[in-house]
Amino acid sequence: MEKQQALLRAEALREQLNRYSYQYYVENESEISDFEYDKMMRELEELEEAYPQLRTADSPTARVGGMAESRFTPVVHRVVMESLQDAFSEQELFAFDERVRAVCPEAVYSVEQKIDGLSVSLEYRDGVFVRGSTRGDGAVGEDITENLKTVRTVPLRLTKPLPFLEVRGEVYMSHGSFAQLLKQQELREEKPAKNPRNAAAGSLRQKNSRITASRKLDILVFNVQQVEGETLASHSQSLAFLRELGFVTVPSFSGCETMAQAWQRVQEIGEKRGTLPYDIDGAVIKIDDFSQRMRLGSTAKFPKWAIAFKYPPEEKESVLRAVEINVGRTGVLTPTGVFDPVTLAGTTVSRATLHNEDYIREKDIRIGDTVILRKAGDIIPEVLRVVRHAPDAAPYQMPQVCPSCGSAVERDESEAAIRCINPDCPAQAVRNLIHFCSRDAMDIEGLGDAVIERLVAAGLLPDAAALYDLKKEQIAAFEGMGDKSADNLLTAIETSKGNDAADLLYGLGIRHIGKKAAEILLDRFGDLETLMRADKETLQTVDGVGEIMAMSLTEYFARPEARRLLEKLKSHGVNFRSLREKKDERFAGMTFVLTGTLSRYTREQASELIKACGGKTASSVSKKTSVVLAGEDAGSKLRKANELGIRVISESEFEQMLR
Repeated sequence: MEKQQALLRAEALREQLNRYSYQYYVENESEISDFEYDKMMRELEELEEAYPQLRTADSPTARVGGMAESRFTPVVHRVVMESLQDAFSEQELFAFDERVRAVCPEAVYSVEQKIDGLSVSLEYRDGVFVRGSTRGDGAVGEDITENLKTVRTVPLRLTKPLPFLEVRGEVYMSHGSFAQLLKQQELREEKPAKNPRNAAAGSLRQKNSRITASRKLDILVFNVQQVEGETLASHSQSLAFLRELGFVTVPSFSGCETMAQAWQRVQEIGEKRGTLPYDIDGAVIKIDDFSQRMRLGSTAKFPKWAIAFKYPPEEKESVLRAVEINVGRTGVLTPTGVFDPVTLAGTTVSRATLHNEDYIREKDIRIGDTVILRKAGDIIPEVLRVVRHAPDAAPYQMPQVCPSCGSAVERDESEAAIRCINPDCPAQAVRNLIHFCSRDAMDIEGLGDAVIERLVAAGLLPDAAALYDLKKEQIAAFEGMGDKSADNLLTAIETSKGNDAADLLYGLGIRHIGKKAAEILLDRFGDLETLMRADKETLQTVDGVGEIMAMSLTEYFARPEARRLLEKLKSHGVNFRSLREKKDERFAGMTFVLTGTLSRYTREQASELIKACGGKTASSVSKKTSVVLAGEDAGSKLRKANELGIRVISESEFEQMLR
């Protein structure tokens, strides 16, 4: 395709994809299927890869994610992002109403959900998203623009090119996305996220925005901070205007002329909170009219025109009837309590994790106990405390053998975990296969948990290498699969052979070797076979690899069954080499301080060159400084470098180091 054709096609694809996103997220409609949308997105990615100059700031491909700034830069909020005064009772709301009526007797309220997420600012110039930042302390936040571009419901281009617009919204993780994250963390045997709010906050502050993109975050916008090119008189008008621009706004009830009406809305929101696809921790009551807000003003901490009612966490009594033990990917035995069903936060709960032996012991949980249950973050059922023991209840003891294979178990004191030590344990085998096929490992689309379990039960998947022996007729024979599904699955399996070796290493499920560690190791050794030959001492020379990781690797590669698995994978043509672009590490471990005026570079350009070569920059000179790059009119930093005996280089010397 010629460049001009590519340009026209890219413009058409961007326009279509942005329109379909608007339909899906704002209008809750869709003209095309997810498959068709993904196909168009892939075509646009390929065009922008072939012609990088075609990329635009508002391209839908920006949602895929890349590398964020290595250090989030401060953003001073021109309009302070205020917090809200909390209320915990009906009486406090009516007291707020009295204060409002004393100044604005004609006030009308709007009531909306208080989303439990992370408050952010979005800025647009000429209708294009240019910057996004966290709330921070309200006055100063952090620039997280690249990560916010990956949030599906952040419009990258508005439907109207306003000269400038700043809005405030709440980024959240839906219950569905949170459940997916917990499942992935369980497979990796990582510490699970406590609640969707914490998960959303952690996702937004990732250095790698591809990770943020994988978390499938969303945003609900609830306020106009600044606007040029439009006059808005009320909150209800501003929300309608924001929806026209392409934002998804927080559900709001306007026109409450009395606090009694507003209180009724607050109660209605509270009754429905368990049915919402996201967490709320309260309801917000605001004066609708902007001129009245100006008359009321703010205190040093809060606006006087709004208040947040906080709902209490719901707690219920139930009886523990049994404890079930699940065996994880690395053999960890996890206890799950089975309770008499109770309704919590809108759903029926009959099971809750008991975490581990120490958790059970600390709370003295026994079968037959009456306990208090609640949902942590309104999502994860947990035992809050024991109310009373059953008359004949004895302290619960974790099993001495694996419930899956009957092998002996051992207590891992470093993790407070009890672990099955049989590498051929069937339960571990299934979990390992699920992990091997997961998105962050070999990323075999179509091989979900249920399909893997069926293949294992049929004797078709004794190990991961057997994936590459599967035949079309074997897959198509399963109910609900068919020829088309079998073809797609076999294509995905074949494609996975070309993955980076770091994906394969991570997919092997070696204890203590996460995704990042796998990438570091393959960057260092280049291929799996070289890594397998490395001894414990050599492994520990790799930055970021400690004694426990090195021991785990050498023990795994010493196992005959692991060697056999890797030999079979290689015989099937699975890639063992690192495909990652080698980084320039000439400045690794070095910290530069820049001072004075440089003639050939700006400070930012020089800093980027240093970082690209593995170095760091600092703003002040100390004993940890490796090199001071001094330009014209260098001042106190140069003097301090000389006093401390730190190496000082000129701009020409810096260029020689780069060459």
